[in-house]
Amino acid sequence: MKICDRPEFKSKKPPLTFKENDSVMSAVKAMSKDNFGSVVILNTKGKVAGIVTERDLMRKLLNNSMNPKTTKLSKIMTSPVKVADKDDNLVNWLRQMSNERFRHVPVVDKSGKLINIMSQGDFVSYTWPNLMYQVKELTKESYFKASQVVLIILSILVYTLITTVLAIKLV
Repeated sequence: MKICDRPEFKSKKPPLTFKENDSVMSAVKAMSKDNFGSVVILNTKGKVAGIVTERDLMRKLLNNSMNPKTTKLSKIMTSPVKVADKDDNLVNWLRQMSNERFRHVPVVDKSGKLINIMSQGDFVSYTWPNLMYQVKELTKESYFKASQVVLIILSILVYTLITTVLAIKLV
């Protein structure tokens, strides 16, 4: 499935965007107000220059005792940023995000302009029903295999019992 085919892609609020010289505090206030986990930093041409996530706030700002009122977003943003195309396969991105331990990916158009931002949660909601189906099928398969083993063992026991009884009668 393509990223743009997800209902979340079409229904999400527009991503929060800031400039590199904006203060961290302005971004934190907007993130808190709108319950966002990240903000995208745009350069003067409107292209993605960086991203600031809750993790960046903790590791780069708080851990270094930086002042959010005077610190510029450029000082704590993650850059360069991995960006997705709206036509990319969402499972491929979910795998990459999981393997590389990041939770937000900006989605850009062909010219590199920001369209949206997707989170691992947006992708997991797609894969969850499929995952549950796979678990159900594997459980069925495992049960069937276990049943076959039990039948084989019972057959061997019955065969052994019959041959033992016959051997005793013949003696």
